[in-house]
This record gives sequence, C-alpha cells and structure tokens, in this order.
Amino acid sequence: MTRLALVMIARDEAHAIARALASARPHVDKMIVLDTGSVDATPEIAAAAGADVRPFNWIDDFSAARNAALAHSDAAWNLVLDADEWVEGGADALTRLPTGGDQLGLVRLDNRVDEGEPEAASAWLPRLLPRGVRYEGRVHEQPVGAKRSFRTGLILGHDGYTAANLERKAGRNEALLMAELQAAPEDAYLWYQLAREHQVRGRPPQAALCFAEALRLAPGDAPWRHGLVVRALTAFKTAGRLDEALDLAGAEIDRWAGSPDFYFALGDLYLECASHAPDRAATDFLPIVETAWKRCLEIGEQPALDGSVPGRGSHMAAHNLAVFYETLGRKELAAQHHAMAARMRGSG
Repeated sequence: MTRLALVMIARDEAHAIARALASARPHVDKMIVLDTGSVDATPEIAAAAGADVRPFNWIDDFSAARNAALAHSDAAWNLVLDADEWVEGGADALTRLPTGGDQLGLVRLDNRVDEGEPEAASAWLPRLLPRGVRYEGRVHEQPVGAKRSFRTGLILGHDGYTAANLERKAGRNEALLMAELQAAPEDAYLWYQLAREHQVRGRPPQAALCFAEALRLAPGDAPWRHGLVVRALTAFKTAGRLDEALDLAGAEIDRWAGSPDFYFALGDLYLECASHAPDRAATDFLPIVETAWKRCLEIGEQPALDGSVPGRGSHMAAHNLAVFYETLGRKELAAQHHAMAARMRGSG
C-alpha cells in the first residue's frame, strides 16, 4: 500500500497547478489529479508534473468530486490540496504520520491577499485524511469518518482570495451555498461560509445578515468560532450595526482573552463608535481603543488560533497605536510606536 498520496481536484488551473504539484512532489509517493472539465492545459501540465490525471464530469458537488478523487488512491494517508495552494513549510510533519487510527491531520492554511489589502487570515483545516475517510457537503465540504483530529506542523500557502482569483470564481461558491442552505437552513457553518463569501466580495449588509444567523446557530465550542466572532465584529462595524457589534464584543470578551485578533477588532470597533459619537469619544471610546491595541501587543502573535491574521499581535497593532497617538498630538508616543512597528515588521 502507498504511504502518502496527494489528491487534488482541478478545473482550468493551468496558471497555478504546476506550483502546487511541484511543492508537494518531494514529499508524497504519488499524485492524483481529478480534472473536472478543464478547457485549458490543466490536464497536460499536471501530467507533465508527474500526476496521475483522471477525468470527471462536474455535477455541482465538491464532495462528489473529492470522493471520486480519493477513490483512485490506495494510500494509507491522503494529502488534499487545491491548485491555488502549495506546501510552504513544515513538510517534515509528513514523515511522522501515525500508523492506522481514525484521526484527521490538521494543517495551517495561510491566506495571501493583494498588496494593500488588510487581512491575510490563517485557518486550521483537515487536509491529511487516513484511508477510508470521505467528504460530505456540496460546497465547503467536510471530511467524515474519523472521530478525532490532531495538528500537524504542515503549512500551506493559498492565494485564492486575491482579486484575480475571486473574479475567476465569481458566483460559483455562492450559488452552491445557497442551494445547500435550502436543504439545511439551520447549518451554522454554511451561514458562516456564505457570510465570508459576501465579506471578501465587499458586501457589508449581506455579510452582516449571514454572520448574525451563523452566530445564532453556532455552538459555543465550534472549532471555527474564533474566526466567526472576529469576522462578525468587523462585518457589523462595517455595516453600521454598532450596537450589535458592541453586544457581541461584550458577550465574547471573556472567551478570547488570549486573542490579539479579537482585541484588534475591538479597537477598530470602538474607534468607529468614537467617530459616530464625538461628544463621548474622549470619555467612553478612545481609552478602550488604546487599551485594546496595547493588549494586542501584550498577547503577541497567536498563529494557533483559527482565523488569526499575522501582524495583529505585533506590527499592525503598533502601527495603529502610532497613528492613534499622532491624531491626539502625542508625538513622542507616536514616534515610539512607529519605530516599534517597523522593527516588528522587519523581524516578522
């Protein structure tokens, strides 16, 4: 039996698939690419890179495609990658996978965004699947058939949220999510993913509505709750639903005492409140802004948190404080924090 196989589904990914396969090839025993109907050179590029390429008729169901790809693998473990991802670090973790068992291996996915965009969040996702595990869900599919999970040291890069890649996939995920929600309207994770879809595409009112529904339905111990809460704070603020954002912050603050992302969003929220109520800014809002961003620096970076954004526990918080102090005319503190931000950015 093969020890480790790369398993991928792809369509019209000629611009990216060679990078993905080249990053994984030194670490796996075989590579399987299920092509779901490319009209570009994706199959030829994948074959030239050493992959076993198989055809599949796309039926608007990611799980069906994933499971068809997995059916071609006889490996004890399967590493699942998309074409817009690549192995970026920690590949030695692939040599230490347990023998047998029913555990899913979690990897850290670091998202890349266009230069000038504010957020490049990380997520912990089950991408190392033991033999026999399969997927469920038409979109944002999840593996089933394993009772436990463990975090590996594997790090993947992902650039699917750049403007060009979002444009290529415009409407696809949203349509599938809406179809899934018709069948499962109480599924909090689907509402969360639809909210994220609206958020990355710059639709604040729609994002806020979907985040509110996800929060209503999500269990307190959902593994993705950190990302849900932090993103919802930003969505409510951007949509002008400040009271809702303040209520959420108050309800969740004890849960996220060790999250720089939470306090970073909290500072942004109270700064927005100050701009809407300038008569209360100095007494009620600005002191909390300062305290929140200072708290980010005290906590430091926390990449283990799902949905964490690099920099919120270091240079981004320091930069915000520098601008904050400049606005208040506190030049010495502003200069100190500008220098701190530069130092932290340079060492990151």
